[in-house]
This record gives sequence, C-alpha cells and structure tokens, in this order.
Amino acid sequence: MQKRQARAENLKVLKSEDGQYFVESSNGKVLYHVSRHNDKFICTCGDYTLNIKTDAEFKCKHILAVLNSEDIGPVIYLEKHQPQLDERFILDIKGKDFVLYAGVLDLATQKGLIKLEVDLVQFPSKENNMEAVCKATAVSKTGAVYADFGDANPGNCTALVSKHIIRVASTRAKGRALRDMCNIGIACLEELGDFEEVIPQNTPPHRDEKPPYKKPANKKHPAKPSNTGHEKPAGNQPKISEAQKRAIYNLGERKKLQKDQIEKQVFNTFGSSIDDLSSVNAGAFIQLLQTA
Repeated sequence: MQKRQARAENLKVLKSEDGQYFVESSNGKVLYHVSRHNDKFICTCGDYTLNIKTDAEFKCKHILAVLNSEDIGPVIYLEKHQPQLDERFILDIKGKDFVLYAGVLDLATQKGLIKLEVDLVQFPSKENNMEAVCKATAVSKTGAVYADFGDANPGNCTALVSKHIIRVASTRAKGRALRDMCNIGIACLEELGDFEEVIPQNTPPHRDEKPPYKKPANKKHPAKPSNTGHEKPAGNQPKISEAQKRAIYNLGERKKLQKDQIEKQVFNTFGSSIDDLSSVNAGAFIQLLQTA
C-alpha cells in the first residue's frame, strides 16, 4: 500500500466536467480511466482488475492519485482541426474554377496522406507519338488506396513543358489520385493541355490593355470610347505585379528559355504582353512554369 501511495504521488490526474478522471501511467504514455460509482472508484488498469477480485477495498495507484489530487486549474479544450482546401490554390479562369496541384497535395497531407508513389506505365517514343503514361497511387493513414493515371504528349501540353513529358504525366496522375482522396470535383490546372481548353478559340482571348483612344470629332464634343457593355473595364482586374514579372523571367531562365520565347508564349496563351497581364493570369502562368 505504501509503495502504491508513493508511486501515485507523481501521477498526473485529469478531471472532466462529468466527474470522470483520467490518470497517466508511470511512463506517461497511457491514460487510465477512473470512474466513481456512488462511493466506490473503478479503474481500467490491469492491477485493479486483477486484485479487486480478492480484495473488495483494493485501490490501485491510479485511484490513490485521484484521492490525493486537488483542482489546480481549468482544463483547456482543443478543437479538432478540420482539413480544408486553401482558397489561395484556387484560380478562376474565364468563370471556371481550377485547383493547383500544390493545393491538392496540401489538403491530402492534412487528411493523412502517408504514401504517394508514381509508376511509369508507358515511356514516350516515336512509336506511341511521344506519349508518356504514369500511374499514381496514394495511401491514406486509414489504409485507403487511391490510384489514377495521367498522360502527356506534345499535343496536350504547352510549348513550355513539351520537353518534360514524363514529369507532366506524373504530376497529372498524382493530381487525379489526390483529388479522389480529397473528394475534389474541380480539375487541376496542371491537367490542362492549354488555356485554349477553357478559352474557346472562336472567342478572342481576354486582353487587359485599355481600348484604343479615338480622336475627338471636334473640340466641343469629344467622341466617347466604344463600350458594348459585354467587356469589363480593365481597371476591375489588378495588373501583374513586379514580383510576378520577375518570377516569370527567373523561372524562364531556369528552364533555359529566352526572353522573347517567354513573351511569345504569354501572347499565344493570353493574347497580351506580359506588362498587360492581369494578376490572376500571371499567377496561372507562373504555375505552368513551375511544373515544367
């Protein structure tokens, strides 16, 4: 009894609002539940379960710790973290939402992603029109397995990433597998072959520059700029920042792209120069460069 009393002195005791107690083990790795029924305490530890059969008044060290304890402060309750997709990883392109692969990976990590593997199913060659196919497999902490495929070829990639077919196929496969795991219904931006998939070819690409100025018919009655009411004023969208512009050129330099090549790709994709890009389109173009 004295030994149990001595061991009980150093045990931490937690008390819940309904009068239930939780006492830590000697090594601090386990909590034992001590409950009170009328004037009798019951513990879930093995010592109590074994000895209570022969001694109705037996008290284990956890019960003794409860009897010797006193309130020293309130309990702090922590709310369970709810995984959610960061809105910074969602892009709106021509009214359609797309999620960046980095955002899907972040959410999957929150949900307990423990393994993400990629297998190259088909190596690109002339016989298969330089098409790479990868299979990605994601495993969650519950043991659930999610698998999907991703393909890439020069025809469904932008010119910026056409030399990195295998890497694009891998990213697309991983994005699809992780979207299944996270139950995300919108496509990854990296799955797009080109922005023309969301910007119809029969519709001129959105330009951020101001409409051309028309010379006034006379000094008293200047002509008003034409506005059909279908296009939003350029001022509604923030322009590309200097930081974004530097990021585009720096990433292009790492990919061994010349300045004129980058500017040409921007114009072919968005129909405007780099200086006239909106902040949203600049962010999307940076993501394409990062995945190249």
